[in-house]
Amino acid sequence: MGIMDHMDTQKQIEKDFKDALRAGDEQRKSTLRMVLSAIKLVEVDKGGPLEEGEVLVILQKEIKSRRESIADAEKAGRSAMISDLEAEISILEGYLPQALSQEEIEALAKEAIAIEGAASMQDMGKVMKVLMPKVQGRADGSQVSKTVRQLLSDQ
Repeated sequence: MGIMDHMDTQKQIEKDFKDALRAGDEQRKSTLRMVLSAIKLVEVDKGGPLEEGEVLVILQKEIKSRRESIADAEKAGRSAMISDLEAEISILEGYLPQALSQEEIEALAKEAIAIEGAASMQDMGKVMKVLMPKVQGRADGSQVSKTVRQLLSDQ
């Protein structure tokens, strides 16, 4: 595990934002400023600092909204905008932990099913409750629920 693990993601983003300010890196600066303001909004709503998983969820939302903007820009034929958005996505993805493979998601899902003694689709909620904290920030929620659904329906 690298140095990033000892420092939380939010602190790393704040540090990188200051570095980008000093370096005059406009792309990184504006991207990180947007993320930091999204984090601050959630902190205000929550009334306190965020946990690591919550910061990762915000990063994923920011990435997802940029992917949606790319799709819109493609329809509108705005290629300059697309390359900006792609650059922002790669900056943001640099803060996410290594994504889980489908095999890893399946293994964690099987473990959660075993923990809960889940036998049918009725147990899906219980399984997801155990599973989501383990995969937060490292797997797409819809991919995880699809995997759990498959495993439960195969039983």
